Amino acid sequence: MSRRILIVAGEASGDAQAAELAAAMLAADPGLDIFGVGGPRMREAGVRVAIDCAELSVMGFAELGGRLARIWAAYRELADAIRHHPPDLVVLVDYPDFNLRLARVARRAGVPVFYYVSPQVWAWRRGRIRKIARLVDRMVVLFPFEVDLYRAHGVDVHFVGHPLAERVSATRSAESTRARYGLALDRPAVALLPGSRRREVDALLPVMLQAAERLLGKVSFAVSCAPGLEKAVVARHVERARVPVALVEGDTYNLLAACDVAAVASGTATVECALLGVPMVVVYRMSALSYAIARALVRVPYVAMPNLLLGEAVVPELIQRRASAEGLATALRRYLDDPRLREQVSARLADVRSALVRPGAAGRAARLALELAR
Repeated sequence: MSRRILIVAGEASGDAQAAELAAAMLAADPGLDIFGVGGPRMREAGVRVAIDCAELSVMGFAELGGRLARIWAAYRELADAIRHHPPDLVVLVDYPDFNLRLARVARRAGVPVFYYVSPQVWAWRRGRIRKIARLVDRMVVLFPFEVDLYRAHGVDVHFVGHPLAERVSATRSAESTRARYGLALDRPAVALLPGSRRREVDALLPVMLQAAERLLGKVSFAVSCAPGLEKAVVARHVERARVPVALVEGDTYNLLAACDVAAVASGTATVECALLGVPMVVVYRMSALSYAIARALVRVPYVAMPNLLLGEAVVPELIQRRASAEGLATALRRYLDDPRLREQVSARLADVRSALVRPGAAGRAARLALELAR
């Protein structure tokens, strides 16, 4: 009888990570029945997606209310499945407030719990480490600095390398990509990555496009539509823009590699930019309430993961009020007017790749997971 594995990834970034892990687990044991919460990448990897992560994804504390009923229904559905038809393993991917509740259900049902992609306990709510130590059988982290934090609390923790570090690369020349999307070869190009959630795009893309207007005539622009995000969400902003902007779907890495600079929503995309060596400006906005709560809870000096990994502000961060069209245009202009600055930042970002690359990361994570499966 095939082993059944429940995997839960509640956001688009988790969908990408979980897809890599699921594919590696199926490669090791093609008879596995993997099902759960995810998105398009998990489906492509062979996971039976019962609940789409797009239904559960929220941006900030204040935005939770609008999705609470659906999130609660999904939790009840999964909790009932664990209690009444226990899988052989529960794999939880980030999304901690939801997933740690499921971990408690799995623990009581006697189902082993494998946590992949650590919650950002090093940034805020460190008390969750004790809960993780009680509820999680094994933790795999994506960043090397997380190991000591968990190990000090007795967690069975492993750093296997970051799977993104292996697959983030361009597959064609910059010239070919620019020609494909109508980006001029004789001027700098800027990539706009406004996030993977609709609320992020609605908050950040208008600012990015207004910044582009301030640089009109000097630069070519292209906006990338994140996997799992409806193209229409991005297209309606681009159509209203007063500057020519290419709309790119499913080709983010080639686009980034073809551009000189990027404006990027805080999140996984900042790591992708760093791995490609693309100088970036990191931007983020949320509701005033969500920001006030975050400021009270977060205890790290930087928002962008490349800056955290490098221990200094290598790339500029424009958060909340500072994430204005004029502020972003100014930060982009510094890069565009100074090729030496771009080279220096790109050289520092190469250290991010060195820190994260461990060939075969997803395969090692899969073996660690399957060792726990009953």
